Amino acid sequence: MSTVTANTETNALETEWKMLAVAGGIIAILGILAMGLPFVTGVATTYLVGSLLVLGGLVHGSRAVATRGESGTLWQLALAAVSVLGGIAALVNPIVGLLTLTLLVIAYLFADAVVEFGAALRMGRESGRGWIAASGALSLVLAVLLLAGFPADAVWVVGLAVGANLFVTGLSMVAVAYGGRRLTHDVTPPTGESRSA
Repeated sequence: MSTVTANTETNALETEWKMLAVAGGIIAILGILAMGLPFVTGVATTYLVGSLLVLGGLVHGSRAVATRGESGTLWQLALAAVSVLGGIAALVNPIVGLLTLTLLVIAYLFADAVVEFGAALRMGRESGRGWIAASGALSLVLAVLLLAGFPADAVWVVGLAVGANLFVTGLSMVAVAYGGRRLTHDVTPPTGESRSA
């Protein structure tokens, strides 16, 4: 990274750290609210995903129609139809959509466990191997617990996951902002130059 880029990023953090800290705080609070109301958050997430599927399917379908004659147009139209139908199904019955999203979370956790176990095996005796294996084991345990509690767990899993993500994102924004605030106090201008130069 060049000195100019580093100075530009430092100056942006020096001047905008308060706004970043406030935005991070708001996102963290929204995360706490989402975790406190996981069912409402899960249903809202289902509506959002359903809307995005319908919109994405319509855009995909219109592009396929506009480029008809190219190879694969029929497949593109089929994918667009599946996307629109899946989105409509989620919008019409958000509980079924919530069940589907929960199954996707479980599948993700299983896949994450496999990938992390594989990475730990490939690492041999390298440092950090145990942490990666432990992370894979945690993902596997969570996936098994969620699968054992399915479908009852669907009521809270997605909402809790979204809330936790918002909370951690907000905290990380606040941490970055306060790191930028410290830069304003730690950086001293070179001899003979004013701070604003």
